[in-house]
Amino acid sequence: MLSKDQVEFYNEHGYLHIPQVFSPAEIGELSDDLDKLVREWATTSMGWTGPWRRAYMSAEVEAKSKLTAMHDLQFYSMAWMRAVTSSRMVDVVADLLGPNVDLHHSTLHIKPPGAGQPFPMHQDHPFYMHVDGRYVDCLVHLDDTFHANGEIRFLDGSHKMGALEHITMTPEGPCTPHLPTDQYRLEDTVAVPAKRGDLVCFNINTIHGSYINTTDKARRMVRVGYRNPENKQYAGQSFGRPSLMVRGYRERQDGQQLYPTE
Repeated sequence: MLSKDQVEFYNEHGYLHIPQVFSPAEIGELSDDLDKLVREWATTSMGWTGPWRRAYMSAEVEAKSKLTAMHDLQFYSMAWMRAVTSSRMVDVVADLLGPNVDLHHSTLHIKPPGAGQPFPMHQDHPFYMHVDGRYVDCLVHLDDTFHANGEIRFLDGSHKMGALEHITMTPEGPCTPHLPTDQYRLEDTVAVPAKRGDLVCFNINTIHGSYINTTDKARRMVRVGYRNPENKQYAGQSFGRPSLMVRGYRERQDGQQLYPTE
């Protein structure tokens, strides 16, 4: 799927934009099922917590900022099961990770119209901690993205820093993991706008964030996480549960047990 130049770009910069991985018909079916999932299963809340909210938003905007989310769409929709196991998407990941690819999770993030939550600068590692960087997150775009609706933005080459310590506690209590706003700024990032049907991939340690959605339409995006099956998880989302081989074979590691059946 990927050229040598594309793989080298990902390895150097920590992210990669691949246009039109999904056809208009495929993305239409995914969009229809996603809208149904939102109506029946997803939750809308204030979203991520922490002092970063005051740095990113005025008090008025912060009070009405929302995020719609749910995990593992493939458990609820055959269209999304086909998407996350699609040979085109899995082949992209295999070019970045190697021949053996393990599906870890999927997550829906929708920025609602008007005040769809921005995301502070962060790595994904604190949310699902793995021992190394052989983990690729893929953003499936259901809508065109641009500055006004909060396209994804990356701190170029930041994956080379490895996993960083994030802010997870404040005087008011625990908060969503994020990096200090005075050291890591959205203004220093590279914007990666994409079209409906495009895929944007990035390393689990690539620092990223996004601005608020100020448009009158929702910005819909689904993140799908894949890893080399040898890259062991030790904490966070989906820790300890069975995962799905979508390419290749899971070699047994020393002391590794069968997945539990209860």
